Amino acid sequence: MGQRLSGGRSCLDVPGRLLPQPPPPPPPVRRKLALLFAMLCLWLYMFLYSCAGSCTAAPGLLLLGSGSRAAHAQPALVPAPNETSPKLPFRAPPASPLAAGKERAAGAGSQEEPGPEAPDSPSPISSFFSGSGSKQLPQAIIIGVKKGGTRALLEFLRVHPDVRAVGAEPHFFDRSYHKGLAWYRDLMPRTLEGQITMEKTPSYFVTREAPARISAMSKDTKLIVVVRDPVTRAISDYTQTLSKRPDIPSFESLTFRNRSAGLIDTSWSAIQIGLYAKHLEPWLRHFPLRQMLFVSGERLVSDPAGELRRVQDFLGLKRIITDKHFYFNQTKGFPCLKKAEGSGKPHCLGKTKGRAHPAIAREVLRQLRDFYRPFNRKFYQMTGRDFGWD
Repeated sequence: MGQRLSGGRSCLDVPGRLLPQPPPPPPPVRRKLALLFAMLCLWLYMFLYSCAGSCTAAPGLLLLGSGSRAAHAQPALVPAPNETSPKLPFRAPPASPLAAGKERAAGAGSQEEPGPEAPDSPSPISSFFSGSGSKQLPQAIIIGVKKGGTRALLEFLRVHPDVRAVGAEPHFFDRSYHKGLAWYRDLMPRTLEGQITMEKTPSYFVTREAPARISAMSKDTKLIVVVRDPVTRAISDYTQTLSKRPDIPSFESLTFRNRSAGLIDTSWSAIQIGLYAKHLEPWLRHFPLRQMLFVSGERLVSDPAGELRRVQDFLGLKRIITDKHFYFNQTKGFPCLKKAEGSGKPHCLGKTKGRAHPAIAREVLRQLRDFYRPFNRKFYQMTGRDFGWD
């Protein structure tokens, strides 16, 4: 019938197992599991993508996958241009118990908000999802002054959707400049196009090297200085130190170098910081006045929306923060936010803000006001604004 193959076998006699067979269809259960796994991977991808940007930008949160800070080595210290290695300050032994008390007061007073730790090394996830924003060097810095209202201003500004600010004080231009700009940039939150990166470190204003260092980073940096009646500021400064070191001498004994002669001790930091005109001079050698905004600490309490309007205009922001964002807290004696950043709940500054000041003798206050008056008037002339402290 058919053709014969060698050996006398017909082609029809070839076993079926030698012919190519189609693959068996996958069981329905296996197809469903594969589809479910693919959907799970897609959902995880979208979740991590949305979380990568928001988690790193939120103050105080670590990016998923960054690991423990203790698990990473500190970044290598790279000296900045024209900078020498930092040296430990020499401290001479105090000559008297009062001098020792002033040294303790200065030491306690210098312990401001803790600086940030070295940033973690980037994780694979953070590197993969870096498209959700980028870290930029700050375009605006609140440079001072201590106990002037800088924390309040920063918290108020963070309500604005176009402002991104690091929470802790970086202290880069006064304490950590030797770590380099890359280290500094990595402290900043991620920002999108059109957003402003900010930070605040009040000690910059009284740091001799800070103006040149910030100018070297960017001559276009906008600077904000929150100032307050220097007498009230000094008492507030002392009150903060007293809360940490109850054994320090009285405000009066620290204020005067010679009480009977009425000589003010300008070496005490609480007094020295209030010499605003003196501290402003080096800044004006590196930045034009138009790049500096001087915010009244008193008006920040009495009219926060008014001062924030000036700040938003200065930063080129839309006027979003208005009266509707604030309410006055009678207990603390200063305004609070009706809704804080990232929360629908009212928010006031912590218990360390708004402390009750100790009673100071009127004669001491009068002598301090007489001492500061010529410096205040010069400051008014330099800034073009009368703050009404006299």
